[in-house]
Amino acid sequence: KVAWFRAALGYSVRHAAGIVGVSETTAGRLRAILSPRCPVAVVAHGVDHARFVPDEPEPGADQKALAGLGLRRPYLLHLGTIEPRKGIVDLVAAFDLLAPDNLDLDLVLAGGVGWKAQATLDAVATAQAADRIRQLGYVPEASVPSLLRQARAVVYPSLEEGFGLPALEAMACGTPLVTTSGTAMAELAGESALLVPPGQPQALAAAIESLIVSQASPQATARLMTGLEVAARYTWQACAEGHLRIYRQAAGA
Repeated sequence: KVAWFRAALGYSVRHAAGIVGVSETTAGRLRAILSPRCPVAVVAHGVDHARFVPDEPEPGADQKALAGLGLRRPYLLHLGTIEPRKGIVDLVAAFDLLAPDNLDLDLVLAGGVGWKAQATLDAVATAQAADRIRQLGYVPEASVPSLLRQARAVVYPSLEEGFGLPALEAMACGTPLVTTSGTAMAELAGESALLVPPGQPQALAAAIESLIVSQASPQATARLMTGLEVAARYTWQACAEGHLRIYRQAAGA
C-alpha cells in the first residue's frame, strides 16, 4: 500500500492541473515533499450539522444508544481506527495514570482494528486499568453522535492526520476535546481544545484531568462555546463549493 501511494502520488502531482489539500498541514507537507508545479489549494472537510449537535434529538435518545453499546459509566472517548499513528498507546498510559483517582471513569476505544495494531492491543491488554478500557470495535454511524455528546471528553492524541474529522465532530457536539499540538487538529481547533505535545502520556493525563476537574468553570464553558463557533464554520456545502471552484480553475473555466 505504501509503495502504491508513493508511486501514485508522485505521478499525480506531476500531471495535475490543481491539487486540493484538506488542511494547511497537509498542503504544507505535500509542497515540502513533492514540490508540485501546479497550485495547491486548501478546502477543508465539513461536518453534518443536522447530526452532530449538542442536544440529543429527543429525551433519552443518547442513553438508549449507549445502552445498546453496553455503556453506562462516565467515559473518555477515542474515536478512530486502531493503528500506530493514532497515539492510543500514549492514551492508554495516560489513562493508567488517571484511573486510580477517577474510579468511576472508563476509557472507550471506538473504531475498527487497522494496520500494525498489535502493539496497541498489547498495551490495552497489559494496562493496569485494563478492566476499565472498553473496546467497542466499529460503531454504527447512527450511534456516533450520542457517543461523542455523552463523553466526559474526547481524547484524540493522533500523531498524524490529514484533517482529524472526529475532532471537528466532537466540537460540533459541544464535547471537551484534548488533541495533539503541531497537527492538523491543532490547526482546526485552535484555542477551543487542550493541546498536548505528541508522545507525552503524563502531559496528556494532566490535560484530561484538568478537563474533568474544571468542566463547569467559566474557562471551560468559553472553550466549548469557541468550539461550537469553530465547528459551525465547517460545512459540506462549503467543501463542495471549494472543490467546484478548484475544478473550474483547473479546467480554465
